[in-house]
Amino acid sequence: MSVTKLTARTFFQGSVLASVLLASSVSALPPEHEVRRLMLATEAAVAESRWGEAGEYLNRLQALEAEKPADYLYYRGRVMQEAGHYNEARSALEQYIAAGGREGRHYDSALRLITEVEKAQRAVANGTDASASGEPVAVIEPAGDESVQSLRRLYLADSDAGALTIHMNSLLELNGWRKDRGAVLDGTPPDIQYKVSAGNGEVRIQQAQITTSGGPRRVSTEVMPVYGVNPAVQWDCESATQTCWIYDPRDGSRLFQLGHNRGKTRDAARTFGRLIKTLQNPE
Repeated sequence: MSVTKLTARTFFQGSVLASVLLASSVSALPPEHEVRRLMLATEAAVAESRWGEAGEYLNRLQALEAEKPADYLYYRGRVMQEAGHYNEARSALEQYIAAGGREGRHYDSALRLITEVEKAQRAVANGTDASASGEPVAVIEPAGDESVQSLRRLYLADSDAGALTIHMNSLLELNGWRKDRGAVLDGTPPDIQYKVSAGNGEVRIQQAQITTSGGPRRVSTEVMPVYGVNPAVQWDCESATQTCWIYDPRDGSRLFQLGHNRGKTRDAARTFGRLIKTLQNPE
C-alpha cells in the first residue's frame, strides 16, 4: 500500500479522536463563515495532496449544522477515492453531479473520477486490487448462528440453494427501501421490492418499483450467470440518504437499494454471496 493511501485512510480511523481534540477549540465564527473557511482549507489540502488533513477538515464540515456548498461533496468524493473507500466516493461524486449539474465548477473532473472509481470497484470485485479498502465485505462462510443446514430446516427447503434463496428474499423484504421513511405502516409495501430466484447456474433478480404517476409498479428482471463471478459481495450504508446498497460482484455497480438497516443489509449481502458460491458448486 502506498504511503499516500495509508495517510489518507488514517483520518477515518482517527476521526473520533480528532473530534474530541477539536471540541475544546470550537470556532467563534458564525456557521456560514466557518463553512467557507473549512472549504478553503480543504481545497488547499487537496491541491497539495495532504489527504489526511483534507479528511480532518471534511469531518469538521460534516459536523457543522449549516448548509454546505456542492463542492463539499466533490472534495468528499475525491478524498474518499484516495482513501480507497470507493463506494462512498462514488456516492458523493454522484450527489455532486446531481446538485451542481453541468454548471458545477468540478463537473468534468467529477465525471472522470466516477469513471476511475468504477474501474477501481471492478478491480476490487475481481480481487485484483491489492489496496482494497476496509469496506464491509460478505465473507463466504457460515455466518453467525445460521448455517445452511439450519436454514434448510427452518424453511423446509430441499436444497442449500433453495434455503438461501428463501432467506435472501426474507431479508430483502424486511429491509425494503421507502422514500418516506417517517411513515412506515404495517402492511405498507416498500417503494422498491426485490425477489430473487436461482437455478441452472444463474440468479434472477426481479425489481418492482412504484411510479410517480401512481400506476402499476414498473417491473424489471436481471439475470446473473454465476460462473466466473467473485462471491465476495460488497455493501455499505449512507447516512446522508438513509439508504443501504448491495453492490454487483461483477463490476461493483449498485444492485440492490435497501432501507437503512446495516445488520439486515450485511446479512443479505452475505447470504447473496453464499448463494452465488453454492450455485457455482452444485450439490
